[in-house]
Amino acid sequence: MITGMRVALALILAFAVSACGEPRIDASQTGPFAPGIDRRAQGVDGVEVGHRLIAAGEFELAIRSFNRAALDRGGFDAEILSGLGTANLGLGRLNQAEKLLRRATTEYDPYPEDLNNLGVVLMERGETFEAIQIFRRAFALDDGESTLIRDNLRLALAKSENSDTVPVNESQYKLVRRGSSDFLIRTAS
Repeated sequence: MITGMRVALALILAFAVSACGEPRIDASQTGPFAPGIDRRAQGVDGVEVGHRLIAAGEFELAIRSFNRAALDRGGFDAEILSGLGTANLGLGRLNQAEKLLRRATTEYDPYPEDLNNLGVVLMERGETFEAIQIFRRAFALDDGESTLIRDNLRLALAKSENSDTVPVNESQYKLVRRGSSDFLIRTAS
């Protein structure tokens, strides 16, 4: 009898406490389901989505987004080409990345970040002397503000100085992504 009273008292107490909580969703106004899609709303630009996907490390999806943006814009521009090049660089597709980044930096006014990424591709392919020239252009365009470009230029210069006298082990270097679409070359520790 005492255990039955305890159970009844516990149930009454549980109902009383649950009644004191937050009010529930009013199903009469919004319904019990999540809100639908507003088909009249403006969609997010595919280039912006591509940059977000690169930042998240989703390079394949970023390529799809940049290609979709090219269809929406009626062709490729510098921003789309550099985004595609950066996504391919993230996937390790150095040939595609080089072609796209070269196109973005020769057909349009180059941005320091694009030149930096092209220099990184060239360093990865072992073309140190051309990479140094590209890093110098990027450094000059950026007015020396970016420590990322400066560090890449220093590493490329150090590698070119060591290449005459000491054989450089290629596995000493690795790519490190900084920010949404910039890459840094680091010595492996």
